[in-house]
Amino acid sequence: MAHRSERQRKSATGGIERLHGRHVIEEALRAGRRRFHRLLVKKGGVGPDLERLIGLARDVGLPVVETDSARLVEIGQLGDTGLQGAILEAGPLPELGGVAELCEAVGGKRGTRRFVILDGVEDPQNVGGIARVLDAAGAGGLIMTHRRSPPLSPALTRASAGAIEWLPVARVTNLVRALEQLKSEGFWIVAADPEAGMDLFTLPDRLLEGDLGVVLGAEGKGLRRGVQTAVDHPIRIPMQGNVASLNVATAGAVLLYEILRRTSARAGEVGSG
Repeated sequence: MAHRSERQRKSATGGIERLHGRHVIEEALRAGRRRFHRLLVKKGGVGPDLERLIGLARDVGLPVVETDSARLVEIGQLGDTGLQGAILEAGPLPELGGVAELCEAVGGKRGTRRFVILDGVEDPQNVGGIARVLDAAGAGGLIMTHRRSPPLSPALTRASAGAIEWLPVARVTNLVRALEQLKSEGFWIVAADPEAGMDLFTLPDRLLEGDLGVVLGAEGKGLRRGVQTAVDHPIRIPMQGNVASLNVATAGAVLLYEILRRTSARAGEVGSG
């Protein structure tokens, strides 16, 4: 039986991670999915933005400690501009143990669920960008492997502009097996594939209906052969320029927003009837 709670990752800093940037800290505090330790703020540097963070911290019972600028920079190991006057010390983001836990955590009506699955995307900047797109496009969760994918580090959180703080993330050992589990849950698996015969913009609506798992592969390498065989519908994003590829986060944005556009159009048609 799947464990119902999100698991805490082990951290190289003894379970404490330091988040920088006011927007990232705000999203972490609002999402409330970490174990919080304390909020450090620059002494004498309180303004409207920091006041908001202090208010959020106090709302969750978090100690707020005023710290001089030099000490804040030393703790954060960033320049004062990068810190933006605050550091949140917190535990690591929790992760789910597999497909079953992700489906349970996300819930939602069958036929409307959207997950993104990453195959070998190792750059935290790319994963952060994908998480930001996922949140904006209303997708419900992210699946990554234990190997060949980055930890949910503060750098990744910052790259996602805090979006990863809200996003359920599941780690799996075998990606092909995870895709088969999604299929058994009623998902169709689609994937961005530059060699696919089907063009995204001429693809029949029926192929983007129902619960969908959207697979994105590493830039330059694409999908591994085993993963390709588990995909129901490989989809090509049409290119009209001189460069024949997109950044993986950009490709994910194109796919997810086309799915959202069609889903919204169908919902409008049903509503107008």
